[in-house]
Amino acid sequence: MVASYAALAIECGAVFVVAFGSLQSMTTLLKVIAGGQAGEIEGRQIWLKFATWILLALEFALAADIVRTAVAPTWEDITKLAVIAIVRTMLNYFLAKDISAFDQSGPSRQTA
Repeated sequence: MVASYAALAIECGAVFVVAFGSLQSMTTLLKVIAGGQAGEIEGRQIWLKFATWILLALEFALAADIVRTAVAPTWEDITKLAVIAIVRTMLNYFLAKDISAFDQSGPSRQTA
């Protein structure tokens, strides 16, 4: 029972993180468009910040799944958790790789 509430709270945290990141990204996007500065570099910077929030939300979601499965799991629950963990880990890996590639190429190097 406690694990279910804990998992629900963690999932709410994931939703909050995505909502906050979305709001922040949309606000920044509208400011860039209104300021006439819309370009590839600005768009990539907005994407980078949003992608970071999504990574954090994926970690929260995985944590919620782990907590939910931790109490008296069946083999079916463990299998589902393993598949979910693999998919989310792959998403995290490739998203983190994209973020790292963007950081290394950096907007300052592209404008120079």
